[in-house]
Amino acid sequence: MTETVATEKLNKKDVRRFTEGSLFKNILLFSLPLMLSQVLQVLFNISDVIIVGKGTPNPTIPVGAVGSNSTLLTLFTGFLIGLGAGINVRVAQYLGAKKEDDVKSTVSTSLVLSVIMGLIIFAVCFFFAENILVMLETKSELLDKAVIYLKIYSCGMPAMAIFNYGNGVLSAAGDTKRPLVYLTASGIMNIGLNFFFVLVCKLDVEGVALASIITQYVSAVLVMVRIITINDDYKLDFKKFVFSGKKAAEVLYLGIPAGLQNAIFAIANIFIQKSINHTFPYKVVTGNGVSQNVDSIIYNTMMAFYTACSTFIGQNYGAGKKDRVLKSYFISTGYAFVIGSVLGISSYVFGRPILSLFDPDPEVVAAGMEKMKIMGVCYGIGAFMDASLAASRGLGKSLAPTIIVIMGSCVFRFVWLYTVFAKYQTIPSLYLLYPVSWVITAIFEIAYFFMAYKKLVEKPQPPQPPQPITEEGKTLGETTVNK
Repeated sequence: MTETVATEKLNKKDVRRFTEGSLFKNILLFSLPLMLSQVLQVLFNISDVIIVGKGTPNPTIPVGAVGSNSTLLTLFTGFLIGLGAGINVRVAQYLGAKKEDDVKSTVSTSLVLSVIMGLIIFAVCFFFAENILVMLETKSELLDKAVIYLKIYSCGMPAMAIFNYGNGVLSAAGDTKRPLVYLTASGIMNIGLNFFFVLVCKLDVEGVALASIITQYVSAVLVMVRIITINDDYKLDFKKFVFSGKKAAEVLYLGIPAGLQNAIFAIANIFIQKSINHTFPYKVVTGNGVSQNVDSIIYNTMMAFYTACSTFIGQNYGAGKKDRVLKSYFISTGYAFVIGSVLGISSYVFGRPILSLFDPDPEVVAAGMEKMKIMGVCYGIGAFMDASLAASRGLGKSLAPTIIVIMGSCVFRFVWLYTVFAKYQTIPSLYLLYPVSWVITAIFEIAYFFMAYKKLVEKPQPPQPPQPITEEGKTLGETTVNK
């Protein structure tokens, strides 16, 4: 049995599972591996922040320098992840249509696009590192180290682009295990190299940045070896390598919007980071930076249920099982709300020892706790916004939900920064921006989802599944990419 046939059988099994049986059980079982993958990625990144300050008597500076780059790097990597999503969709479409030549040209063309995107991001970060960080009003005490970290870390952007390319291709063929194995192996290597460079070589930000780029290239090599040596339609054959402008346009048509969607929240957070840098002393900035690691764990854990929401709604929508669409929404939202609330409250209760792992300075810990005091009881609120957004995308609706997010997560936050925060200039007045924007955005996202669902109920026939692009360049059906 070929791998393609096996994949087809697996997909059929998955559809049956998602459209039949207990939604409570299946959504949970579907989400648990995703939670593990998301948390592992965050923990590996967190190791940089924890270890970076261990080799110096004053950890606040290197920890703050790394933390000052976190939001910025989220912005740039969001584009690479979005491009990987576009690659995934196009390769999957052609695999499903059994168009071997289109698969091969898409695979080879996508590699070129990924390398170019990685090089562009590298160039921007490396050559304009200081300009960007100064524009963000990074504290003078942190600036030199922050610039060094960003310049070195940026050297790994081409490798990160290649890994996301490989992940997109492999997952399109139903292979999601190998990218996770490669990620886990490189993550463990990253931790070991962090200790070596920081504790043995006495490097701080330089050490953790070097460890990151080495492991990024290792993961890129592993995924490329798999794609080059695999005996299947999606094999990358350099003897038959071809760059197709048409295929490039098809990938970018999906990849660019997906990247922009990933960047929306990062852009809003960059302006928040700029306000923090401008208003507060560097120890408060460091406290904010270390608390963002707690944010990442909670957000990424909840994200697993948003993926489940979109997937289960999409499959049941396509199967015409409209009652399960609504049940999938409520169950996924409920799970996300519970896990977000439990983890959020726990993060506040155990906040001081957690923050002390990154920086034991009492002022840094106190600043971080000021944020967690507010955020700890509010994480669950975000579930209603994000789950509703995922649910709408599961119905094939992306434009209107994205506009709502832009208005609620960008425009409203800008207004808050220059009105409420500008007046009070306190940590609570800053971080209350998050739950307030979540509530406002959630109201509109929920309203939009139920309007879309009502139209679904009234519609006599289920929608047709997305179709691949024809040789004439006409797209049959509509494809959406989840954030």
